[in-house]
Amino acid sequence: MQIEFQSDVGRRRNTNQDYANVFTNQEGIKLAVLADGMGGHRAGDIASQMAVTNLGADWEEQTLKDSEKIAQWFIQTIQNENVKIYQRGQEKSEYNGMGTTIVAVALSDTRFTIANVGDSRAYLVREDQLKQLTEDHSLVNELVKSGEISQEMAVNHPRKNILTRSVGMPGTVEVDVATYSWQLGDRLLLCSDGLTNMLSEEMIGSIIDGTGSLTDKVKELIDRANEAGGADNITALLIEYKEDCA
Repeated sequence: MQIEFQSDVGRRRNTNQDYANVFTNQEGIKLAVLADGMGGHRAGDIASQMAVTNLGADWEEQTLKDSEKIAQWFIQTIQNENVKIYQRGQEKSEYNGMGTTIVAVALSDTRFTIANVGDSRAYLVREDQLKQLTEDHSLVNELVKSGEISQEMAVNHPRKNILTRSVGMPGTVEVDVATYSWQLGDRLLLCSDGLTNMLSEEMIGSIIDGTGSLTDKVKELIDRANEAGGADNITALLIEYKEDCA
């Protein structure tokens, strides 16, 4: 298993509210986590770092390796983090309304389990085909699903940034979790919308399928998103399931 990631502030933001990291539990199972924070003065970067760091710290204490138990852990831990971030948001007026997306994947030798809240995405590249594995929890996606707007209209919709779910919201947040089996040569991409709003899926798939190392591909994704305008923070985390993992 090879994992590479990079985060960049982009060309129009002063601070980077994205955050990502990789952790290993007591059974040697890796967890990759990516979060895209939102909120006013520093609130977004605090929320994203809290989510990633707290999930990682909890994961490092776990002995989980069964996919069903990992899925249960994801739901409970992210829901607990939702409460923590919401409560932190009540401490200061400038933190009020802080929150974050989260997309995470636990990587065993035969399977991977993905959890997400918000519009940060996970993609699978298998046999030269790019497939989005997560569903965006956004107003625009709800409008597409209901048939009110087309997928083409969604690309430049003025309310594209409005989320229907985030970590840090009042009440209990619903967490999407799914488990998949690996195939040799699979690549997984976790990314913030600073990447997907700048690059088409065709471009993303072409870069991941291109030549060069995993590090080179992550850098090219970031560079291309910046060349396209870099309107937001950009984070890409790329995982390759190699032959020595099987």
